[in-house]
Amino acid sequence: MNRLREIREDRDLTQEEVGKILGLQHSSYSDYERGKCDINTKNLIKLALFYNVSIDYILYLTDERIPHKRKNIYKDDI
Repeated sequence: MNRLREIREDRDLTQEEVGKILGLQHSSYSDYERGKCDINTKNLIKLALFYNVSIDYILYLTDERIPHKRKNIYKDDI
């Protein structure tokens, strides 16, 4: 299962809801989950902050969900 799908479903969210958070249409977000399109850095950061997971977790570089301590970054700054 795709990590994006896994963490989205853990939160009981639809692709449409997550797409709105990122400012994307449902079909564009769906492409992320299906691996048809690479996630740009800005959206990758937004997803990691929203789900409170590390970018490494989203990218399968680790199985640890918990991110390292972060700087005070506000979602509006991204």
